[in-house]
Amino acid sequence: MTSGDPGEVTWGQSVPDPTIPSGYANEVGESFRPLVPVPVVWASYGVATAYVTADAIDKGRKAATAHPQDPTRVGVAVVDTFVWQSLASVAIPGFTINRLCAASLALLGSLTRWPLPVRRWTTTALGLAAIPLIITPIDRTVDFLMDSSLRKLYRTPGEPPTSH
Repeated sequence: MTSGDPGEVTWGQSVPDPTIPSGYANEVGESFRPLVPVPVVWASYGVATAYVTADAIDKGRKAATAHPQDPTRVGVAVVDTFVWQSLASVAIPGFTINRLCAASLALLGSLTRWPLPVRRWTTTALGLAAIPLIITPIDRTVDFLMDSSLRKLYRTPGEPPTSH
């Protein structure tokens, strides 16, 4: 699968992308929910959704360049990327961090006598610390879910999975 070109990307290999941190914006927003106004949290979802949309468009453009005579592949690339990123980068991690932070704030309120600002900052720190821990399990789960459902509709037998 590789020609030996050091710049060539092979299946499963990620290319560093400076926009990737914007895909984590909603997790950061959820972590800061105890400290910031709710519109700030919703704005973080806007940033993450913009990233998901941009990534889907980018994958569609790359598919169009690689397969100019096959518009179906372009559509599949866009839909697959958009659905995968929406689940793995926005919906599931946002819900996970939201519930983790809500539970930790409630537990800190009932188990400690810490002042509210300390509990809020502690909750935010726990949410931020959890982000790197949830990424891989969520990504693998979304891969499994999509391989078991949507991707069965359009995957070619023997085709390696796409990397996200």
